[in-house]
Amino acid sequence: MLKKVWIGIIVLLLFCVACQKDEVIEKEEEPKEPVVEVEEEPEQETGFIAPLTGEEVEEEPTDRIIAVMVNNHPKARPQTSLSKADMVFEILAEGNITRYMALFHSDIPETVGPVRSARPYYFNLANDYGALYVYHGAADFIENMIQSGAVDGLNGMYYDNDQVLFQRSTDRVAPHNSYAIFEGIYQRGEEKGYSLEKVYEPFVFTEEEITGDQASEISYNYSNYEVKYVYDESSKKYNRYSDGVQVVEYADSTPVQMSNVLFIEANHEVVDDVGRREIDLESGGNALLLQNGKVQHVQWERIDGRIIPTMNGEPVPFVQGKTWVNVIPTNRGLQHVVIAE
Repeated sequence: MLKKVWIGIIVLLLFCVACQKDEVIEKEEEPKEPVVEVEEEPEQETGFIAPLTGEEVEEEPTDRIIAVMVNNHPKARPQTSLSKADMVFEILAEGNITRYMALFHSDIPETVGPVRSARPYYFNLANDYGALYVYHGAADFIENMIQSGAVDGLNGMYYDNDQVLFQRSTDRVAPHNSYAIFEGIYQRGEEKGYSLEKVYEPFVFTEEEITGDQASEISYNYSNYEVKYVYDESSKKYNRYSDGVQVVEYADSTPVQMSNVLFIEANHEVVDDVGRREIDLESGGNALLLQNGKVQHVQWERIDGRIIPTMNGEPVPFVQGKTWVNVIPTNRGLQHVVIAE
């Protein structure tokens, strides 16, 4: 009897194994569904470009340009948010140190600075570019000009460390520690009744090959302060140096890079015993334009309020990207610019 039981168990086990094999075979023989490759749709062009950079943006740009006076004293370096500026103008103030006026439009930072005081040739530029001008301090006669309507301006002297428009950092000493807060710029600008929307005519841009002489490096000495631009073939942009030190972001050492560098000659005149200057940014003159590792000898003209490189009376297009403009005195002009292939 026991023998029959064991035989039955063995038969049952063999039957189960056979069923499992059949099930596996059936599963393996089930037809596989075809794999359908889904092609990714190409990104749709928006048709909108940033007027100062020529680069595509998601929405039509209608915000107003914000122009901020940025300190370039050695104790103010490295600065904050220069890498986000669409354009930067570098011009002498008193002595042989320069200041920047940074135009922000397509890439808005949280803060920028350190911020310094106003000069007429800067705020006239800001006004002609249709910008809201942000600065910290001004001589009485300059402040009177701004308050009389020469430009829509916000002066940090009225909002010093209010934590809305301006804040003071603790890691630097005044006057090199004042920073503008961008949310506060819009808030205080609205309180002043300034328009914060504006549509701008874009610069002329090109994607064609740039002609000109090879120029991998260009430098200029403002008598005792040197600026230098070095072309980076991999990024197709220029790295900027001040007194031999690369210009980077204070927070994370991001390099400050630009696609266009324009050197322009302009007449400079010292007008008082403090060393303040008047600078002729209306008459035009000789210029050098650096793009894609090449340099072109051009002219500059003031067209519709904006400084434009020209050749034979026609505008020379910018390449897409950020632009820095160095204004240098005619008496120490382009003949002192050193170009290396």
